[in-house]
Order: sequence, then structure tokens, then C-alpha cells
Amino acid sequence: MVHIAHDNEFDFFELLCDGPHNAENLLSKPELIKPLKECDLEICLHGPTVDLNIASLNSRIREVSKQLFLETVDLAREINTTTITIHPGQIGRRDPWLREYAIDMAIKSITEVVDYGNENGIKISVENMPERFSFLCNRVEELEKIVKETGSYATIDIGHSNTSNNTDEFLAMKKISYCHLNDNLGDKDAHLPLGEGSLDLNVLKRIDKGIIELNNFDNILKSKEVISKVLE
Repeated sequence: MVHIAHDNEFDFFELLCDGPHNAENLLSKPELIKPLKECDLEICLHGPTVDLNIASLNSRIREVSKQLFLETVDLAREINTTTITIHPGQIGRRDPWLREYAIDMAIKSITEVVDYGNENGIKISVENMPERFSFLCNRVEELEKIVKETGSYATIDIGHSNTSNNTDEFLAMKKISYCHLNDNLGDKDAHLPLGEGSLDLNVLKRIDKGIIELNNFDNILKSKEVISKVLE
């Protein structure tokens, strides 16, 4: 990853801490994190996402989710990471009271992660989510509330915001750490290359720092070219 980022003239990259790249696995194998520790590019981490819910009404699920984020802070400290992006959690039913309660639980847990991050010089940044009733923070007011009450930052995924038609509102937020850049047709979080969906590419002119977040490296390079053309 380090060589690929260098060879293709990227300024920084984001490592997703799921599967073999989870914090526990990397911290137990110094040979795996050595290239990251020696890297002269900025590295951001994306906290684990699979099977977690830091807003869960079940305190044990919430606690395990929080502990995995705390371990990610430990990894961030070891490899001189600047920022960790985390997801805010989700709910299982549409009840308004349930959503409000879940946000309160997310705030409580994320505050502890932010405090631990501050102790180690790491920013914690909460990401907006796509349009789906179960996801928290697909509305600006929810993300603003969490950022304000936890002391965290915001990671704005413009593909996510395109599904809920509120990209301008999210980009107007204060305390944005960086953005995730991808496209879609507005109906689902498809992670299309930039320019192949319905996203207004002019929003790229409002973004100072972004990660091209796609599932195929050829598409990442295509999107990099699109960004260059838009910013000419």
C-alpha cells in the first residue's frame, strides 16, 4: 500500500481496520506495521465496521464495539496516524424514541473514544451515513449533535450524502477532518468512480482533503484524473 501510494503520487491514504488489518492483528505482528511506521505519507485509519454497533441498546455489544475502537487508537499511536474515522452506529426499528436513545448511547461511547484519542494525540472523526432508516447520521443535525457533544470531528462521505440529497449541508459543517470521495446514482451507496453517478462534481472544489474510497484501484486512478480535471 505504501509503495502504491508513493508510485501514484498520493499525499495520504486510509487503512480500513477490518479483517487482517484489524488493530489486534497488526499490533501483534511488528513486521506488518513496520512499513507503516516508516512511511513518510500521512496515514488515516478507518475504524472497524463489521458486526459492530457503538450505538447499540445492548450494553455488551456497545462495550465490545467501543473496545475495538480503543484498540484502533493504540494502532494509530504506533504508526503515527493523525485521524481515525468511525461509524456512529445504527438502530433496529423505526421508533423515534429508539433513534434518540441510540444517539445518546453513541455519544456516551464515542466520548470515551475521543478522550482516549486526545490522550494519544489522535483525532476521532465520525462519518455521515447513507440513506437508510437504520443508519444514524444520515441527517446533518444528528452528526452535528454527536460532533458537538463528543468533541469529535466529522468525516463527510459525499457518496453517502448523495443518497440523502444533502451534500451541501454536510460540507457546510465545521470541524470536517477530511472527506470520502465516491459517486452513485442517488439510490444506493454504490461506490462508483467519480463522474459515473449523479453527484455534482463541482462539490469537489469545496473539499480541501479527501480519500478516494472505492473498491477497485483502476477506478481510484480514474477518479483521480476526474478530480484533476475538475480542479484545473
